[in-house]
Amino acid sequence: MSRDIDVLTSSTLKHLRERWWDGDFTAFLQETLQPRAGDRILDVGCGVGTGEVRLGQLGISQLRLLGVDLVHARVRQAFDAVRAHNVRAAFTTANTCALPFVDAAFDATYCVAMLQHVGDLSTAVTELARVTKPGGRILAVEPDNAARYWYSSVETGARVFDLAARFFTALESKGDGSDLAVGPKLSTIFADHDIELAAVRLFPVSVAHLGTPPRTVWDARRKTATAALNRVTDDATRRLGTEYLTVLERYADEAAAAGTRFVEIQNTMLFATLGQKRSA
Repeated sequence: MSRDIDVLTSSTLKHLRERWWDGDFTAFLQETLQPRAGDRILDVGCGVGTGEVRLGQLGISQLRLLGVDLVHARVRQAFDAVRAHNVRAAFTTANTCALPFVDAAFDATYCVAMLQHVGDLSTAVTELARVTKPGGRILAVEPDNAARYWYSSVETGARVFDLAARFFTALESKGDGSDLAVGPKLSTIFADHDIELAAVRLFPVSVAHLGTPPRTVWDARRKTATAALNRVTDDATRRLGTEYLTVLERYADEAAAAGTRFVEIQNTMLFATLGQKRSA
């Protein structure tokens, strides 16, 4: 699988969904949700409609797909995506913590890389369970952003990793109680919300640079860091971002000097937690 991540441009895997979703993950989703003709499946935090396109292309008769997202612009993109692929699906703008559906409306409900952004996790999971039929499947796929493995063969590697983590965490922290390490906790959270745990599967999310990364990698890092720094409003975070950019340039120079001897490895885990709505 392609694992397009970079801890030097973000402290979370917030954009993971569209960047790495491939045929293997679609097959996993089909195996896990077990969609059948006539089923209603809800995708919470649907983004730009990747899940609906992939599931719609499976050719399952009368499968009814519905996606919701908090951001209206993404919902519009999702509409465009399914039309472009001649797939039938419906979308609406909605808050995960207040889904606009009656109880037990769906045969299966799933979310991918969404709960990491939710401040009121208990209410969100309660809603996932509420709108799912008794006996229906509930799948949540989330990372553990607090456990990012990093290795670099050059001296400034550890320093640039530390600065990037602190800088982007400061930028992305909403102060709303959202849990960046939600992935491994989902099995416990499910059990506390009337969802019977069925399985947990781990997906490694990793990238390795053997030899100096191409210019496009460094350009993306500089561009992302500079754009982030331009959004900063407080002095402490601005100083942190400025220091990060300075050390990033030093890191790029050391990587170039190391040439083929340069090594950089990043890795984290996605936790795919499957549950079943308990019958009354």
